[in-house]
Order: sequence, then C-alpha cells, then structure tokens
Amino acid sequence: MRTRNMLLDRRDFMGMLAGTAAGIALPGCAVQTARSRSASSHRLPNLIIIFTDDQGYNDLGCFGSPLIKTPNIDQMAREGMNFTDFYVAAPVCTPSRAALMTGCYPQRVGLASPQLVLTPQSTIGINPKETTIAELLRGRGYATACIGKWHLGHLPPFLPTRHGFDSYFGIPYSNDMRPPSLMRNEEVIEQHAIQETLTERYTDEALRFIRANGRQPFFLYLAHTMPHTPLHVSERFKGKSARGLYGDVIECIDWSTGQILDALKTLNIDKDTLVVFTSDNGPWLVMGENGGSATPLRAGKGTTYEGGMRVPCVMRWTGRIPASTVCSEVATTLDLLPTFAALAGIEPPSDRIIDGKDISRLMFGVPGATSPHEAFFYYFMDHLQAVRSGRWKLMFERTRHMEVPFNRVTSGSDMERVPEALYDLETDISEQHNVIADHPDVAERLRALADKMRDDLGDSSLLDPSKGRQGKNRRPPGRLGK
Repeated sequence: MRTRNMLLDRRDFMGMLAGTAAGIALPGCAVQTARSRSASSHRLPNLIIIFTDDQGYNDLGCFGSPLIKTPNIDQMAREGMNFTDFYVAAPVCTPSRAALMTGCYPQRVGLASPQLVLTPQSTIGINPKETTIAELLRGRGYATACIGKWHLGHLPPFLPTRHGFDSYFGIPYSNDMRPPSLMRNEEVIEQHAIQETLTERYTDEALRFIRANGRQPFFLYLAHTMPHTPLHVSERFKGKSARGLYGDVIECIDWSTGQILDALKTLNIDKDTLVVFTSDNGPWLVMGENGGSATPLRAGKGTTYEGGMRVPCVMRWTGRIPASTVCSEVATTLDLLPTFAALAGIEPPSDRIIDGKDISRLMFGVPGATSPHEAFFYYFMDHLQAVRSGRWKLMFERTRHMEVPFNRVTSGSDMERVPEALYDLETDISEQHNVIADHPDVAERLRALADKMRDDLGDSSLLDPSKGRQGKNRRPPGRLGK
C-alpha cells in the first residue's frame, strides 16, 4: 500500500481513530476523569515499554489497519489513550533506541553516525557515562529487565547488564545480521537463534519476570525483534492473518501483549502498572508485502517524512490514564525517561542536557495540557532535515534520494534538489501540499528554531558540506577501552 498517494486531513483521521478505539478525541488530550484522579498511589508504579521493530503507523486495528487484527492492543487503547502525534528521534534502529534509553537526541550521545546502525562488527556502543532509564529506576529500587533487541552495542561494555538492567534475554542487534545469536545476560546461549519462536520465548521470559517481581516496583523493556525482516512466526500463528506473513507476525505480537496485560490483572497489579506500546520507526516499505504500512502518513523507514518518524503509540494505566481517549499533542520516546523518573519520584540527570520532557500531564488528560515541546527536530544521521512546531512542519531543501524508502538504490535523477516545503499537519497529515508561499512568517520562525538546534547539535548540511556545523553539546559514544 503506497502512502505518498494517500490524502487524508487530520479531522478525518482523528475521527477514524476515535471510531476504531471508541476514543474521545478532544483538542490536546482528553479531560481527566474522577476515577483517574482518585486512583491508588500507595506504591511506585511498575513501568513497561513494549517496543516493536519497523512497525508502521497503520499496523494496528486501533490505528486504522483494515486487515491486521490486534484485539488485545485495541482493548489496551479502549482502556487507555492513543497518542496520534508520537515520534521517535530517528527513522532507523540504533539511534532511535539510543534516544529512548537516554532521553536524548541520538546526535547528542554519539549514536547517530558515522555508522547508520550498529552491526556485529561495530566496536562502539552506548557510552558507560550515559544514564539510562534502567539505571535511574534501579537506583530507586526497581527490578529491571531487558528482553529482545538491544542494538546499542553487542560487546560486553555496551550490553544491557552494564547499563542498569538486572537481566537480559535477546538478540543484541537486528535479526538480518549474521549470526543472529540469542543471549542470556552476557553469554550466547543459541548461536543461530531459532527465530520462529522468538516472540513467544520473549513473552515467556517477560511473564516470568513480572510474576517474580509483582510485589516490588519493576521496569520491563520488551523490545520485540519483529516485524523487522526476515519475518518469522511459529506455526500456531502462520497463515492466520488476512495481511499475509507480516500480519501473522503482528498478530503474534498482539497475542504477546494480551498475555502481559492478562498477567497484570491476574496478579492484581494492573492498577499499579503503566504499559506503553510503540515502535522504533516507520515501516520498511521496500520490503513490499513483508513490510508494514504508514497510511495515511507519507513514506516510511529511513525518511524524515511523517511515515518514517511518527509511530503508533498506546498507553494504558488503569485508573490513572483516562479510558478511550486520544491525545493529539506532540510527544516522543525522548520523553519516556523524564516521565518515568517523575512517576518514580526521582530527577533526571542534572549534569547534562536531556532533551525529553515530562509528559505525564498529557497521559493523565489534565485539562488544557499541551505538548512541552516548543519544537521537534527530524534528523537523519547528522543531517537536520525538518522541524515541527505545533501544527507546522518545515522540511529543508533536500535531494530526491532523501524522499525514497530506506535502502532503495538511488539513480542520477534521485539527486535532483527538492525545494523547502512547509506543511500544515492539522489539515494535511499526508504532507501533500506545500504552503510555504502562504505562510512565510511561519517558515521564518521554524528556520530560527532549526538554527538554534544546529548550534546545539550540529548539521552535516549534505547539500553544501562547507556550511556544516559540528554542534557544541555533543557527547561521544562508548568505545572499547574507554
């Protein structure tokens, strides 16, 4: 399904989401209910992130998928909140995950380039001097577990167990990298991972962790290997979806999510647990039927159009997050670290810049709550390609190859220049109409915001390398021996 030819305005799409999730779509986020205000706060909340790999905006029933059945995540949306304008800080794996773990743009923590993503040959990873969500929470007494894809370095100094997690079970990089080795903590336990049962084994591991730690606060980071290609699913799910193998994989992940939600209810801790479901970037469109859909967004993985960096997000916390609600304010994975810190009663690191913001007011549907971000910046590697502020998104002059799906072979015509463009995302979610001529003042304001960010984090300025900037607030990645 091609997204760039889909034209849908924001009001139509919000109506579609509200109908699918039985949501209450109000300006900003829905009004907080009496039930959410009166929920029990006798203990620190459990915190769960379910993070998929290359799942598109349109690949959940509650985000409009016409073919993929996700009853458990749809129920999660009915019991919680859909975030329609939720972003990752990069349109590919490693930098996106670095942002989630540190609350920082990946450029700030040295994991945006020169390597697009880390591989089994990489000798760098997350810097031991960075503070992850897990390290913050473990310092507050949380039990912590990382299950699934890590992709912030596979060598010992960079593994989850060195960065705040009590335990690790998963493949530390993408499943198309050889060999896809399954690890427990810091040891390889399956040299060539049997991927058909990975999602189910990850789920079993997650359930064991939850059951073992139900009496104390815990943080679970469940980062599914799927639906990154090559796709794998067990026989019990194969051939079940109307969307082919890709749909089978998503429906298996939905089953997994249901297992976790059921366990929380069985243990009577669902009212003490925040669950966040989202993806690391948009769909890998060049994979065709084995890739996902970002409809009605434009493009997908590897691009800074909305389809590359806006992802589906559902948050559920029974009694705290108002049920069947929709939030249309800008929020990001950068925000999870400071938000989780606030919920746990601790402060984010004060000795460094943290880009994320506390979005708990959005989550709880506080009346009048708006995005804490004046602007959100769309980087690809070290190239600042766009900026969003409120309803407006300005994309800077670029070459045609920046618009095509990730890993497509470019031709000479792909190198032609595409002019600067301004999009009104409230009326043009599909980024089809350049309105820069009608709003020169808006474009000028967004250029000024971008210029400040270039001073802060730099810009490789691919169109004119002589105009590139290094940025003054960047930190290095981790390196062996340092």
